[in-house]
Amino acid sequence: MGDPVSTPAVRVEDLHYTYPDGHVALAGVDLDVAPGERVALLGPNGAGKTTLMLHLNGVLTASRGSVEIGGTALGRNTLREIRRRVGLVFQDPDDQLFMPTLAQDVAFGPANFGVRGAELEARVAHALEVVSMSGLADRSPAHMSGGQRRRAALATVLACEPEVLVLDEPSANLDPVARRELAETLAGLDATMLIVTHDLPYAAQLCSRAIVMDGGVIVADGAIGEVLSDADLLAQHRLELPWGFVVPTR
Repeated sequence: MGDPVSTPAVRVEDLHYTYPDGHVALAGVDLDVAPGERVALLGPNGAGKTTLMLHLNGVLTASRGSVEIGGTALGRNTLREIRRRVGLVFQDPDDQLFMPTLAQDVAFGPANFGVRGAELEARVAHALEVVSMSGLADRSPAHMSGGQRRRAALATVLACEPEVLVLDEPSANLDPVARRELAETLAGLDATMLIVTHDLPYAAQLCSRAIVMDGGVIVADGAIGEVLSDADLLAQHRLELPWGFVVPTR
């Protein structure tokens, strides 16, 4: 599929999606994300951000257009492979934590992809180490704090060793310490990352590029400092920086 250096980690072309009730959620999205890039996906509620995210590993199937991951087109025959390569971390950890212990939750994904034995144990141990939760392997996620559950959900995805990590509102409802701990964990990862968020300071901390969506299309795409410095653009699309926040320059 061409030169791997120039092959985007994610390529979306002319993506359209209409929900069964007739709501047009995506109206022609084109997007390339380079390997290792960290991109913030910003926009008001109903802009199409989460719908786009759910197309990247085939949870939703486009009405029109295409999705490629590392040069592999998403389709019926490649769905399993794409789901291994694209890890979705949902806003609600309950969507990903359902086993009696954290270690069982983290093992579930890679086991589903055929990983067994010592390799599976190593995957679980490494994922828990990355999110600083090795000591909680045998604890039930039901008895963890919100921040711990968010990092636990991340570990369940990291154990599958995805090339692309897509996170939906990762900082939502976290206290300041948990928010910082999660940011430090994410900052240490090598994966290509798309972060859907309303938390503009969090986006600025973690990402070098920002995309603004509204009405199912991309309305802005640029360096995060430039996008967040454009007060008119933010206001037009119901985005707002906290009072006194200084946009970092890179």
